Amino acid sequence: MTQAEQLDFLIRELMPDINIPANTAAKWRLFRSLVNMRLAGSVSEKFLQVQDDFLQNKIKSKGVTDTDDLKPLNGKLCLWQGDITTLKIDAIVNAANSQLTGCYYPCHGCIDNAIHTFAGVQLRNKCAEIMQKQGFPEPTGQAKITPAYNLPSRYILHTVGPIIRGKLTAHDCEMLASCYRSCLKLANAYKLQSIAFCCISTGEFHFPRRQAAEIAVKTVQDSLFQSVSVQKVVFNVFTDEDRKIYEKIISMYDKR
Repeated sequence: MTQAEQLDFLIRELMPDINIPANTAAKWRLFRSLVNMRLAGSVSEKFLQVQDDFLQNKIKSKGVTDTDDLKPLNGKLCLWQGDITTLKIDAIVNAANSQLTGCYYPCHGCIDNAIHTFAGVQLRNKCAEIMQKQGFPEPTGQAKITPAYNLPSRYILHTVGPIIRGKLTAHDCEMLASCYRSCLKLANAYKLQSIAFCCISTGEFHFPRRQAAEIAVKTVQDSLFQSVSVQKVVFNVFTDEDRKIYEKIISMYDKR
């Protein structure tokens, strides 16, 4: 099948009676929207085969970055600006919501939406299974681990950061630090050597960017003293503003 034919098949599987646009870009947007809105549930093996082939080729076309090629900016700390769904690494961190099953807004620009879209429907199913067994929403500052499915990374670490609705508090700062510690604890438990953190809580959750970066770098640097496996930590940023913030903060730390 061509990519357009794959999208036709996948869209029909998700919504048989829908009118499919002729343009491939429009087909992709429709498919992504349907996947974003879809509740967890089983799909056919044929669907998974076609979906996986399509997504893996889609990611390759965006360009995959191998973490082994990234040079540390300071000690074990790296800074990389780009799309985290294209990063080949042991684990990437997803800024999740407390339901842990992803963003349901069609084509939303958050990292949670992107990760669930490109990992495939298997990820929402796995997260739903985890949450059903847990029986309550994921607490702020904790983390869960899942396979990465179609992403170049091996695993995804899902953590729920604090939501800032007014003045930043000491508790908010501690909860954000807990996100980083929880992810590193899981990484060590699974003997992972590399992990990429997104800018947790700074998007839809409104944590001030500079304070978030200061907490992120300090917490990671302190935690690496106790790490038995993690040898490389990548701070993944998307905007020029965040890149400049992290460059300045990381440069202030002694190499360890």
